[in-house]
Amino acid sequence: MTPEQLITFAAVADHRNISRAAEALHLSQPAVSGQLRLLQEEFGEALYQRDGRGVRLTPTGEQLAAYAARLRDSWRDAYAFRDALRGLERGTLRIGASTTPASYLLPYLVAAFHRRYPDVKLETTSGNTSDVVGMLGVLDIALIEGPVGEQLPPDTVAKPWHEDEIVAIMPRAHPLAAQAAAQGGKSAERITLGALGDYPLVLREDGSGLRQMVERAFARAAAPMRVALEIAGVEGVKEAVRAGMGIGFVSAMSMRHEDGALCQIGVGPEPLARRFSILVPHAGAASRVAQRFLELCLAEPGTGGGN
Repeated sequence: MTPEQLITFAAVADHRNISRAAEALHLSQPAVSGQLRLLQEEFGEALYQRDGRGVRLTPTGEQLAAYAARLRDSWRDAYAFRDALRGLERGTLRIGASTTPASYLLPYLVAAFHRRYPDVKLETTSGNTSDVVGMLGVLDIALIEGPVGEQLPPDTVAKPWHEDEIVAIMPRAHPLAAQAAAQGGKSAERITLGALGDYPLVLREDGSGLRQMVERAFARAAAPMRVALEIAGVEGVKEAVRAGMGIGFVSAMSMRHEDGALCQIGVGPEPLARRFSILVPHAGAASRVAQRFLELCLAEPGTGGGN
């Protein structure tokens, strides 16, 4: 039994999926499967079982996962401490970001950071909010949208960041778009959630921070939701709306480069706003590169030309 095998098993326990664990660890799936096989041989009994596309831990596996997670966290803290002592001359910064900040903010931040610290290797990964939170054990810093939640690893610090507005989008030919045009065609025009409930809706996938906000807003307004389609990603929502599947909900910043085929309308009497957050795992021993990237994020609220 080696520390690497236990760290690999901790990642599998976090993701409940061998492929996702391999991606988070930057290993091939056969390499991860091989380490798991050796670990099971060491214990002499099954630690996990296949469960659809994922895996389910056995009772023995659940117990071992607790030990493996503690080892993994100590290992990461030791690396973070080492990197902090080395400074910024070299090292790796592992950044996770949920869909909207990954698409519309992170590219500008990475470019700015690379100009300042060209010798630091940058590794980025993205997913929806719950995916990124699940990867915190192998990240140095993360940018997420929507509620932070309470299931964060110990020693993780959450810092409030950008404010973002969620808008309803629809084709220009949609009756509500025509209504907005008749009222002046301004993006400041708003529509109630109750009125949106009369039409089919396109929502992001489960685990999306944006979807959680939209569902909570409809619940607070006691408005019906006629969900016609659930689809992953911001661009997936846009394409489904273009195809006529219904009204979608996206970040206003994702619409700044649109070609005019879609119309955006503010929702509710007040903006449906949310705040992005920056998560710093292992904050007690955060690397100097992570601290510098955090400072860059907080110093550049207008990254990308608007928000």
